[in-house]
Amino acid sequence: MPSIPHSARIDLHTHSLRSDGTDQPSEVVRKAREAGLDYIALTDHDTTAGWAEARAAAEECGIGLIPGIELTTRAVSHDGHGFAVHMLAYLPNPEYEPLRLAMGESVEGRLARLKVIVERLSEDFDLTWEHVLEVLADGKVAGRPAVADAMIARGIFQDRAPFFDLVRPGTKYYEPNLTIPSTLEGIRLIRAAGGVPVIAHPMARGYGPKPGERMPREHFVGLIEVGIAGFETRHRDVPEHARDWLENLASEFGLFTTGSSDYHGHGKPNPLGENLTSPAVLEQILSQTDNPQLALLKHV
Repeated sequence: MPSIPHSARIDLHTHSLRSDGTDQPSEVVRKAREAGLDYIALTDHDTTAGWAEARAAAEECGIGLIPGIELTTRAVSHDGHGFAVHMLAYLPNPEYEPLRLAMGESVEGRLARLKVIVERLSEDFDLTWEHVLEVLADGKVAGRPAVADAMIARGIFQDRAPFFDLVRPGTKYYEPNLTIPSTLEGIRLIRAAGGVPVIAHPMARGYGPKPGERMPREHFVGLIEVGIAGFETRHRDVPEHARDWLENLASEFGLFTTGSSDYHGHGKPNPLGENLTSPAVLEQILSQTDNPQLALLKHV
């Protein structure tokens, strides 16, 4: 397996217009190069639609590319409440049919879910399903960010942050997507497709325990036993106490941790390269995949 230069700057979590970002895949690649990055992963939600365009741009720009997916999964807490867990899948086989079917079912389920959310929001805001369809017409994958962008276009919000505070589990506007795989099933699917599963921004945005509260060790050990490879701990939404705990857990079980921007373009403040992953960790990811040929490796 080729080694990654020790000086390489690596961002393993970005999004394009093919899901809920605002840039074309080629624009994400070019902006990453302008930001001084040497490797990026394109990880759109539940789709590989941007891979080919991103690879062509990466070859042109001379930047390394790790094709990926951010797979939406669902877990259940100890008190019986369901919650979404986003799973970064690096270098899975895009032709692996069970994974393709899971992604398709997730996208289809989102449409029904979004209609319910919009119907509830329309009781209090000047928003209709037609307004959301205007956003989806740009080719985005259906998801809550599309509703957020529709509200921005209507002048209701200035950016996406207030929307996600408003439409979150426990609020009257929220509706879960029940067509997505369980988190354990998601890990198994990614591994069966030859990919490397990493939990995206675990316990972010205050969803996990507060400082001093009991941490969900049993939940994470269960994920480790099924085959999780690592945790995305260096992310602006992961609080310090959760990051420290997760990094200790990763060390205990011989897993790795990553850092990334979770770049989406306009409407989300995360700049490319805000957090980075070490070259040694990228080498571990490459060593664990059955599909290393999918990566575009560059000696920088």
